[in-house]
Amino acid sequence: MKALKIVVIVLVVYGAVVATFESLLGYYQPAGQTTLVITTTDADGNSADRVLSKLELDGAVYVAANHWPRAWYRHVLRHPEVQVTIDGVPGNYTAVSASPAEDDRLEAAFGHGLGFRLLTGFPPRYFVRLDPQPALGLN
Repeated sequence: MKALKIVVIVLVVYGAVVATFESLLGYYQPAGQTTLVITTTDADGNSADRVLSKLELDGAVYVAANHWPRAWYRHVLRHPEVQVTIDGVPGNYTAVSASPAEDDRLEAAFGHGLGFRLLTGFPPRYFVRLDPQPALGLN
């Protein structure tokens, strides 16, 4: 019985550490040269910004859902037309789920170590390719 209590306490403390880390990361949304801002808009016109790590591979730009809080990811799957700001320059993009082959290449190139996975509670990881939409020219 004592061993079970210890296991439960360890799991509760671990869950609290993961929840705290994820909450602080979501609240502060650290930005820098390796990040971008994705702006999603719902059917009612409400927009939300999210700072994400920018992953570049084979000339394409990707982002990854690396954490348990991933409302932005579910939203871009439903509403793939997004605005993305990279290096201060906004543009219109279409968010596309990465193919299994892209997933494999991205995971090999940008895999997370055990420490990061431990801090985030081992969430599944999903990649999204951001395809730039052609600029509309005035004729």
